[in-house]
Order: sequence, then structure tokens, then C-alpha cells
Amino acid sequence: MNAQAVILHRPGQIALETLALDAPTPADAVVAIRWSGISTGTERLLWSGRMPDFPGMGYPLVPGYESVGEVVEAGAESGLRAGQTVFVPGARCFGPVRGLFGGAASHLVSAGARLVPIDSCLAERGTLIALAATAHHALVGIDLARPLLVVGHGVLGRLVARIATALGGDPQVWETVPVRRQGAEGYAVRAPEDDARRDYATVLDVSGDAGILDAGIARLAPGGEIVLAGFYEARLAFDFAPAFLREARIRVAAQWRPEDLAATLALIEADRLALDGLITHRRPADAAPDAYRTAFGDAECLKMILDWRAA
Repeated sequence: MNAQAVILHRPGQIALETLALDAPTPADAVVAIRWSGISTGTERLLWSGRMPDFPGMGYPLVPGYESVGEVVEAGAESGLRAGQTVFVPGARCFGPVRGLFGGAASHLVSAGARLVPIDSCLAERGTLIALAATAHHALVGIDLARPLLVVGHGVLGRLVARIATALGGDPQVWETVPVRRQGAEGYAVRAPEDDARRDYATVLDVSGDAGILDAGIARLAPGGEIVLAGFYEARLAFDFAPAFLREARIRVAAQWRPEDLAATLALIEADRLALDGLITHRRPADAAPDAYRTAFGDAECLKMILDWRAA
């Protein structure tokens, strides 16, 4: 079985090519992908060649971990059935070509246990489920009754703010790029210099700015916490004295877990979390090289979607 797939041969060199897929086992399902998203965090680092050492890292690779499609073949042990709409968090089914993270292809073979059945009405918005679950995971353990600052108003920052609001919080958001301060729903967005507050219980960064520690610690209340939920290519460091005086804590939020996904889907199904207004750009899959350049170079592009339906 063959598929059309986005291949990053080396930093900056991307193409749409035909790849042979691994044969499915009885525990696998074959999915015809309808839409996949481009991540401006991890995929930008793969594109630029600045990705830190990461398990499975190397070129050539198939990127992408935000895909939605239809099951067209379900193994007897997959737990799925043909016709279901599923979210696919990437796949490794391209033989010698690495799947990092392997979701940007017309068809994928994946273990059924990794696939998440979703409402077909979500359509392309279903590609945002992984980011929403990541946002939920970053918020776990935070007392939302206390002041929360979210740094960054890209898609992940908006999802963090939306989920925090849905759970009863009143987040404040920083954004340095003026055009990205638009689109807030139920929370305030401002430039850092326009915020005089210095009593945040939590500063949650999704910007990926390696200089966030000093800026964030300066805004913490005593005993406050910095949560790092971005992906950082540079080494992080901070001045000790301000952190010492505040007895600040630093936590790294890792990948979402199954319970985050379940909680996120429950919020969506209860109409407490909307995924509208986050996808700003769309391209057919055969325009993938242009789509990646736009996703990484246009500040007005929050989320770029590749449409595979004609592939």
C-alpha cells in the first residue's frame, strides 16, 4: 500500500512524495487522512534544523502529529470499525523513513489503541485535539482561583486561556506580536509592558522564549510557580537572587496523557470548550512546501491545515 506523504529530507527541504506503508497487523487500522495540522513549535524546529536531541531524531522524516481521518480498514483486534472518524497523533509506518511524528500523509497505518474516535462534525477542528490536551495537561495542579498569567497567544496559548476560563479561572495573557493580541474570548490580552502586576501565583509560558524565566520570576508572588509548556531550543537560565527571594518553583509540562485527552473531549462535548477561530490558513496537500513556509513565516498564521481529501 502506498501513500502520499510530506517528507522533510533535510532542514528547509520539503516535498510531497509517494511512500510505501508498512503492512497492517490484526491490531492495526488503516486511516485515510482528511486533514493534518502544521505545528509551529516542534515542526518549526525540525524545519530549521534546530530541534534538540530527541528520540528517533534524524532525516528524512515525515512530520505531523495532528491528523484527522476515516478508518478504511480495521483489523480484527484493533477495536475500531471502518467508517469511524478518528484523531491520529502521528504514526511510524513508512519503513526506513522516520515518522517524527508521522501524521502528514494521505493514509496511515496505526495501532488501533493509539487512535481516538471523535465526532465527525468536528471535521478539520479535530486536528486541534492534541494541542487542547497539551493545554489541559499544563494546567493540571494549578489553583485557578489564584492569579494566572499565560505567556503567548498562539493556538496553544489561546487553548490554555480558553480551558482555564472554562474551568473557572480568570487568566491574563501576554503577547508581544500586536496582530496576535486579537481574538481573545473571555480573557484579556496585553503587551508585557502594559501589565504592572507582580503577584501572579502561576506564570505559564507557551511562547518557547528561552528568556522567559527572569521575566516570569519578576512577576511572581512569593511561592509562585513558572510552568514551562513551550518547546525550547536554547538553554534556559535565570538569575538566582530574585527566584530565591520569592522561593519560586519551576515545573516542566510534558506531553499530554490519556486523562488529559478524556477531559478535553468532555469539555468539547459539553460545549464548554470551543475550537472555532483557531484555524486561520488552509492549503491542499500538494501545496505542502508553500504551506510550511507560510506557517513558519507569517505572524498572522495561527494554524495551517493541509487538506488531504483530494490526495
